[in-house]
Amino acid sequence: MAKIAMKTPLVEMDGDEMTRIIWALIKERLIEPFVDLKTEYFDLGLAYRDATDDAVTVEAAEATLRLGVAVKCATITPNAARVEEYDLKQMWKSPNGTIRALLDGTVFRTPIPVAGIEPTVRTWEQPITIARHAYGDVYHNVELRIPGPGTADLVFHGADGSELRETIFAFEGPGVVQGTHNLDSSIESFARSCFEYALSTHQDLWFATKDTISKTYDHRFKDIFREIFEAEYAEAFNAAGIEYFYTLIDDAVARVMRSSGGFIWACKNYDGDVMSDMISSAFGSLAMMTSVLVSPAGVYEYEAAHGTVQRHYYRHLEGKPTSTNSVATIFAWSGALRKRAELDELPELAAFADALEQATLGTIEAGFMTGDLARITTLPDPVTLSTDEFIDAVAQRLADTLPAA
Repeated sequence: MAKIAMKTPLVEMDGDEMTRIIWALIKERLIEPFVDLKTEYFDLGLAYRDATDDAVTVEAAEATLRLGVAVKCATITPNAARVEEYDLKQMWKSPNGTIRALLDGTVFRTPIPVAGIEPTVRTWEQPITIARHAYGDVYHNVELRIPGPGTADLVFHGADGSELRETIFAFEGPGVVQGTHNLDSSIESFARSCFEYALSTHQDLWFATKDTISKTYDHRFKDIFREIFEAEYAEAFNAAGIEYFYTLIDDAVARVMRSSGGFIWACKNYDGDVMSDMISSAFGSLAMMTSVLVSPAGVYEYEAAHGTVQRHYYRHLEGKPTSTNSVATIFAWSGALRKRAELDELPELAAFADALEQATLGTIEAGFMTGDLARITTLPDPVTLSTDEFIDAVAQRLADTLPAA
């Protein structure tokens, strides 16, 4: 059979460490034998981001806005240790934060269910989708190390010459201070994305913040969600038989743990980061979750929700075998290819994306999996595969369905 054709390229954002190794294997063994792959490639590996003063990250986001669909590998957000390890010019911001700020929208993350991997929370019968706001908060913060006694103020200088000022704290000794921000326009996009997604998937929508403590910042989120829901979505939700409700974040956590799943849980940026890791781990593994950023402009960026698997990368560099779960990265590629197929009206490409996911899950359900899943599966006598062996097993199963060109 001839390779499946593409019309419009994907934006391809390469990444770091073990996920960069997996990225290359997925392309070589699972996609390129079957698809005439077209991408605009951007190297978001930390070394190249440093060499370009992080301009490459902005260029990748701009290309995504132009082409409409992107797929992204996991990347490093450097801390002080990484600055020293990679001899960086500075401690660069999160590439995800930069991209999300430019694309706006919401990140939707959903566990990937597979037979033999049971949720650790016994009441969960269906996946829980985390809707994570993709702009601002601590990901675009400004921080100061306070050297000694003094007063820290929060000051706003209005364009009309007005000024707002609040004292943050009167320091009697050293400490730290942080400033975060958000935008009404971004929160509005977040709310509408969540309401639209709930209607499209016919699921209840929960939203939670801590407005009892953050009486201005978090309360603004609460108010905007309520205003948009009542003005634009209440009737549609009622007709669809689904519910929207707001509660405090601590109450939401308690409710989630007692629920049966099958709903969308909307969270602010950092809350969504943490809670999506909790949900994915409880459903089996950080590597068993899909993640897609959906912007109001109809732009989609697919990625794995986990990190670069640093520990396995160091083992790889030492020539030792690794057993790194590649499922989320495979599903990032399949999700991006499916969306490209949908936008370009390419049914063969969409069918390939489906077949790739089925081959991946079928490999696990047949008892062949990476070590993280083998340790928790309920399947009898699982076979633990290395990183390469698992991808090869998926490739063989896929080839049985779609013979290579």
